[in-house]
Amino acid sequence: MQVIYGTEILDASDVRISPWDRGYQFGDGVYEVVRIYRGRMYAMDMHLNRLRYSLGELRIPVPEGVDRLEALAERLARDQGIDEGILYVQITRGVAKRTHAFPQEAQPVLVGYVEAVPRPLEEFERGITAILVPDVRWHRVDIKSLNLLGNVLAKQAAVERKAGEAIFIRGDVVTEGSSTNVFLVRDGVLVTHPTGHHILNGITRQIVIRLAKELGIPVQEEAFTPEALFAADELFLTSTIHEVTPIVQVDGREIADGRPGPVTRRLQEAFAATLPL
Repeated sequence: MQVIYGTEILDASDVRISPWDRGYQFGDGVYEVVRIYRGRMYAMDMHLNRLRYSLGELRIPVPEGVDRLEALAERLARDQGIDEGILYVQITRGVAKRTHAFPQEAQPVLVGYVEAVPRPLEEFERGITAILVPDVRWHRVDIKSLNLLGNVLAKQAAVERKAGEAIFIRGDVVTEGSSTNVFLVRDGVLVTHPTGHHILNGITRQIVIRLAKELGIPVQEEAFTPEALFAADELFLTSTIHEVTPIVQVDGREIADGRPGPVTRRLQEAFAATLPL
C-alpha cells in the first residue's frame, strides 16, 4: 500500500512516524476526509479551505504538501484503482520533546491515504436509526482536530444500541451527530444548528443549505431542542461519506411516520445531481 507523506507518495512500510510526534502524544493536529467519485476529489477547494482554517486556529503552519494534495491523492486513487472512496489526510504539529506549550523546532507532518468506500445506497433509501447522547466534548469542535474521543464514545454507544448515529445534546440543544450534521424539517422549513464553536461546519452541510435555497426551501440556522427533534416532520443527517441520509427513528421513537420524507428526497436528488456519477 502507498500513502502520501509530505509532498511524496511512498510505500507505507517506508513511512516512519516518530514516538515524539505531537499528534501521537497530544492529538495536536487536524484532519480532513474527502469523498472520491470517479477517481476525482469532490469539493476539494472547500475541504482545503476548512483544513487551512483548522490549522490556523491551532497555529500550525500550512505545510508545502497541502498545495499538492489533490494531485497526489488523485494519482494515488488512480494507481490503486479506486473509483469511489475517500481521501483521509492529517497534519500534526510535528516532532519535538514532550512539552505542552508549542515547541519552536517542530515542523508539520502530513500523512494521507485513499481507500475504497462505496456509497451507502441502502441507507439513503430506507433511512437509519439514531440515539441521543450528552455532548461532553470541548467547546471548539469547529476545529476538525484529531481529538475525537467524545465522538468515538458516542459512536460506540450507537453501535452497542444497534443505531446508525449518535446525536449530541448540549444542555437542552441538539448540536450535531458524532460524525455528521443534523437537520430537521418543520412545516416545510429546513432547520439546523447555526455555525459556531459547538458544531463542525460540514462541507455537505454547506452544500445542502445552498441547494435548499436554490430549490426554494426555507432554511433557518437556529438551535432546536430534543422535543422539536421528536416533533419534526422529517429528520436527516449530512456528511462527506453519508451524503444526505434520512433518520427515521431516534431512541426507539419514530420520526413522523417512520419513513424518509419528501423534502429529504428532494435534497438527496439535488445533491446526487452535483456528483460526477
